[in-house]
Amino acid sequence: MTERIGKYEVQRTLGKGATATVYLCRDPDAGREVAVKVIRLDSDNAAMSRRLLKLFNTEGGVGRRLEHPNIVRVYDAMIESERAYLVMEYVDGTPLDQFVSISKLLPLHRVIGIVFKCALALDYAYRQGVIHRDIKPANILVTADDEPKITDFGLSLNLQREEGGNSTFIMGVGSPAYMSPEQIKAYPLNQKTDLYSLGVVLFQLLTGRLPFRANNPATLVYRIINQDTPSICALNPNLPPGLDPILKKALEKDLYNRYKNGAEFAKDLSAVRYQILEEHETQEDTEHFRMLRELPFFADFEDIEIWEVLRICVWREIAAKVMLMQEGDESRHFGIIVKGYAEVSADGRAICRLGEGEVVGEMAYLHPKNHKRRASVVTLEPTLFLEVNPAALGLSSEEVQERFHKALIERVLDRLAEADRILSQQGQRAVSAESSAPFAAGKFDLELLP
Repeated sequence: MTERIGKYEVQRTLGKGATATVYLCRDPDAGREVAVKVIRLDSDNAAMSRRLLKLFNTEGGVGRRLEHPNIVRVYDAMIESERAYLVMEYVDGTPLDQFVSISKLLPLHRVIGIVFKCALALDYAYRQGVIHRDIKPANILVTADDEPKITDFGLSLNLQREEGGNSTFIMGVGSPAYMSPEQIKAYPLNQKTDLYSLGVVLFQLLTGRLPFRANNPATLVYRIINQDTPSICALNPNLPPGLDPILKKALEKDLYNRYKNGAEFAKDLSAVRYQILEEHETQEDTEHFRMLRELPFFADFEDIEIWEVLRICVWREIAAKVMLMQEGDESRHFGIIVKGYAEVSADGRAICRLGEGEVVGEMAYLHPKNHKRRASVVTLEPTLFLEVNPAALGLSSEEVQERFHKALIERVLDRLAEADRILSQQGQRAVSAESSAPFAAGKFDLELLP
């Protein structure tokens, strides 16, 4: 008989720790593999059980609120008399702590890419009111295609609950070598504590050592609080010099001088990220970046935002006479023609032809209620199309979402103005005003009646 945890069918054990065991299970309802973390409650140690349940409730409650491609999803949480279990997204990956020794370091460009995505994921979590507080290599899984997945929010600080007085704060949480100076001092925390810990992870992945080391916890704490961060390029002269100021800012003891958010950290990493990749691995990404950078649609986007666009969008090479969008369909997907031409039509009548840099499908995306296509779009020649999935866009940074919204609104207004111009050429002569003076709002000639 198949062993079960609730309704979940156990396949094998993934890992075992001091307080929990993680199993690979199958969810029969959803038809997918999941990771189930089981916590055994000790009836002989009530205090420990209460603490474990508090951590469990934190991880379950916070985890279900976070929906980001680089954060492990939490699907379910259950508490029983002798155990509690958490049902999470199963990630077929390797924890980063497997790559922190000098003999097993990942290539430089892979490290930068992984930490870049982690910085954006932490930025997202903070905007949802969550601080992780235990960022370390063991809590970051990496898939075969270098997609990081941040896990284990059991020690997270839920700012929304903090403000309501139901505190999840537990003194002394976190792993000492990765803790920020303010975390060690038990000061109030914000997103910057996670960025400090991520800076320690980056330092270790690049050098195979921690920035601060000691033989005992007291000395380690003293060094984290008081010692200057060693130069990463002094430890490894082959590293790009641009990494030194990035690590210095990430590991800054003064909160005012540290990165203010994950997006800022990621932006600086992007400045060196694509300068260090091997040519055969960067050629396509670099060419795609160049194409978008030259399009008027992306004129107001910063470089870091275009790199994020490349991550969330899909490139499609489409042959001639292929239907991109069908009139009457329900869909919020839209996209930008990078190369080629397409015809827009409604009721079998051509409306216009759009070329390089033009956006299509934006009306269904922008409309708050009606997502039905009002026109069809057919390619006229082989076309390179950048497709935007609204769900993926919704998980991107606020900055990228705002850029898209502004650019789309501008295109809609420009097209309305052009439509008015065309209609005016076909309309009848306008009524002439008796006076050439413009109407002034609020100015009226009034005659008082007796």
